[in-house]
Amino acid sequence: MNNMHNVWAKRFEHYIGEVMKYMRFVFTGHIAIVLVFIAGAGGYQYSEWLKVVPTDFPAEWIIAIMIGALLAFSRPVTLIKEPDQVYLLPLESQMPGYFKKAMNWTFWSQVLVPVALCIIAIPLLKAVTELSAAEIWMNVLFIAILKWFNVRGEFYYRYVNRGHSIGLDRVVRIVISILAIQMMLTNGLIGIVFLIMLGFYNFTLQKRTQNNPVPYEHFIRLEQNRMMSFYRFANYFTDVPHLKGSVKRRAWLDIAYKAISFKKENTQAFLIYRTFIRTDDHFYLWVRLTVISAIIAMFITIPFVTWIVVGALAFATTLQLKYALMSAGDFRMDMLYPIPKDTRKQAVAKLLRQLSIVQAIIVTLCAVMQPQFYIIPVVIIGVSELTIRMSK
Repeated sequence: MNNMHNVWAKRFEHYIGEVMKYMRFVFTGHIAIVLVFIAGAGGYQYSEWLKVVPTDFPAEWIIAIMIGALLAFSRPVTLIKEPDQVYLLPLESQMPGYFKKAMNWTFWSQVLVPVALCIIAIPLLKAVTELSAAEIWMNVLFIAILKWFNVRGEFYYRYVNRGHSIGLDRVVRIVISILAIQMMLTNGLIGIVFLIMLGFYNFTLQKRTQNNPVPYEHFIRLEQNRMMSFYRFANYFTDVPHLKGSVKRRAWLDIAYKAISFKKENTQAFLIYRTFIRTDDHFYLWVRLTVISAIIAMFITIPFVTWIVVGALAFATTLQLKYALMSAGDFRMDMLYPIPKDTRKQAVAKLLRQLSIVQAIIVTLCAVMQPQFYIIPVVIIGVSELTIRMSK
């Protein structure tokens, strides 16, 4: 058992170090400013809405559906690696101790989001229900316990069934979790009945794990996919060396190439356009940041906050795409031709200006019902232009 403790401790230390290495590039100054303004604007609009929310608003069901569905997605963090299916095989009898620590970390790393949502919903519950403060905080504790059961339920199901039909397992736990939360909010302790049902469901799955070998292949694949998702996310903010981005043609965007005339001096422009359109990392980075900016502009009614947020996202979009498109690999075919060095820089700048205009149009159309929406394109295009000129 002590061996498994040491194995988990070393892997956990390496995992945290790997995550922190990239997260420092994610939560930079401009992202922190954006998050602060989004939280402030969202909190202000939430408090204003609570003043006019009708007393018959179905808060219990909405909270139960949102949090219940979130609780059911409890993918285990096992930190299992590919060599383990060989080197840990002789220690398989000690693996329950290892997996116990894995489930504990999975719980603590995932419980904060549903608990935070429940805490955010407290003012709404006070406005439309007759629940006391003690009853509301009891529900916060109940949700944490429900998450504990969901984490173990998904782990045991994956262990027994090697991950097959995991969607069916999640549907079962979603239904039980939603009903448990709704009953706790409306009928008090009756929700504990559903908690007992989930506990019995976990108990039956746990008993079945005793007669099954450790599904190393499934946990290895699950862990690889989980880390790859994190690396793709981090790659939007910094370069991840061992991440290989996928490429897709996107024939519906071939029309963009027609805007480039067939001339020698446009060689780099054609290459840059094709790189952006066909590389998933570059293309989806622009799409995601544009969608986030559009959604914020659509729902935030405070002009000053909207300008700051869309400006920060325009800065992030332009800066990250510029670094990504300007980064040179070991070898490119265009290096064989006598093309001036500044041609690539000019082509990147041209593409970024066009992308900022498209982003400004999309965000402005989404904010057309908001006050002073016509300032938004000026902010986006202006910030993008300054970023192009002032960044290295």
